[in-house]
Amino acid sequence: MTLEEVMSQLEQMGTEQTRKTWRNHGARGAVFGVKIGDMKTIQKKIKRDQELALALYKTGNSDAMYFAGLICDPQKMTKKQLQDWAKNATWGMLSEYTVPWAAAESKYGHELALEWIEAKEDEVRSAGWNTYSGLLALKKDEELDIKEITALLDRIRKTIHEQTERTKYTMNGFVISVGGYVARLTGKAKETGKAIGTVYVDMGGTACKVPDSVAYIEKIEGMGRVGKKKKTVFC
Repeated sequence: MTLEEVMSQLEQMGTEQTRKTWRNHGARGAVFGVKIGDMKTIQKKIKRDQELALALYKTGNSDAMYFAGLICDPQKMTKKQLQDWAKNATWGMLSEYTVPWAAAESKYGHELALEWIEAKEDEVRSAGWNTYSGLLALKKDEELDIKEITALLDRIRKTIHEQTERTKYTMNGFVISVGGYVARLTGKAKETGKAIGTVYVDMGGTACKVPDSVAYIEKIEGMGRVGKKKKTVFC
């Protein structure tokens, strides 16, 4: 499919109700308002198309940018392309899902996660924390730097309540990811969660809530899924 064909289909799939929902969740700029499930009907036809993905992301349209992530080939993404995607991600659906998913499955996931965590922009920092969370979900424990992860948990414990909104949210998510995916650090993650307590994030008047990290980890433990890795972080 061509760029024009995909954009036309996305526009036809858009609805005012979904457009309003995306706006309420922080979408800025051009947005058609397409449900993710509807996008996947086009994804099944295309599967992977890296050049088309790059062209879609450059449109600046929120739906097209999210869809770009669904059809991109992370292994073909350059470091510069991923940095551009992070820089131009305008809201959480992109900075906390599209960009981290692509980065985590690329050749540059670890270095970009650490680079982005130190960024000045809230969206880029949140992309960094979620990229690292993606790595925890994908990589075997022996491939992970346990000392580094432990240090990041200590950093969260000390600084999370001083952070900007989306950074707080994704830091909290990182604690959950450590507890759920790295069995040897589950106890440390729960200790961190207890220490930070309730994390308050402005959710923009939506019904979304910040999950309690300890309760979430304990739920994973109850299901017997601690340490169960994923084949992909895309969904």
